[in-house]
Amino acid sequence: MSVVIKEIETKGVMTKSNLPVSDYSVNPYVGCVHGCKYCYASFMKRFTNHPEPWGDFVDVKYWTPIKNPKKYAGKEAFIGSVTDPYQPCEKEYGRTRELLEQLRGSGVNISIATRSDLVLRDLDLIKTFPNARVSWSINTLDEGFRKQMDRAVSIERRLNAMKQFYEAGVQTTLFISPIFPGITDPKEIISAAKDFCNLVWLENLNLRGDYRVKILNWIHENRPELDGLYKEIYTYKDRSYWYALDEEMKEFTEKNHLPYLRDDDSRRSDFGEPPVVVNYFFHEEVKKSAKKNK
Repeated sequence: MSVVIKEIETKGVMTKSNLPVSDYSVNPYVGCVHGCKYCYASFMKRFTNHPEPWGDFVDVKYWTPIKNPKKYAGKEAFIGSVTDPYQPCEKEYGRTRELLEQLRGSGVNISIATRSDLVLRDLDLIKTFPNARVSWSINTLDEGFRKQMDRAVSIERRLNAMKQFYEAGVQTTLFISPIFPGITDPKEIISAAKDFCNLVWLENLNLRGDYRVKILNWIHENRPELDGLYKEIYTYKDRSYWYALDEEMKEFTEKNHLPYLRDDDSRRSDFGEPPVVVNYFFHEEVKKSAKKNK
């Protein structure tokens, strides 16, 4: 695979966020070579003037150094909202590392979202931030399915990275997203990671934009027995599957003594305690509600 990499200059990297979970959205790169077929951030392509497909280009950001980092004290910064901050080019360009160095000692609270284990390189630096949290996206334990959906590192490597952060005392989140109806088994994934994560997020597969057709075609070609289910959910907008899975997860968590919440990640478990499981199946509604109450 040939990736087009450009270096660009930006005025800043800390962007005011509309997300209910953060004050700032921070992305050291534009674009991502993981090329997830279901990537919600693919809409960013239309702002880049890139002719290449989403997943085949990365813009490396160089910004004016943060002069007064302490103004972010107590604020929430979400690193990796629309691009993976630890995708392979980070090894060479180190823009995420540079960002963390500039924010070190500022008192800002950081959350990092990734599908990589390169984040282990910065473990010692991340530990210096108050209430730091790192999340890994995992929606299958099946490497065959994973390889068809993304070009990130293996599930085993993601789980191993999560375990090392947890053992180092950094809050970890297992982000089971997106849940593919009839394919993703959240119970299996939670069972594999529950001993080294503080929080579990469950998010359903939302099909919108240009990847809707891609995913539905993939299902038809690879899992045709699921065509009817996907038509019910994504054509007729039937929520029965998600209501049933919600009840199933409630029973599973009760049986395994795991706290189960709906649409609220404010509670996290302490180290050594079972993780809190949060259902975000209807996160679009949650997002609108959170914005109203913000």
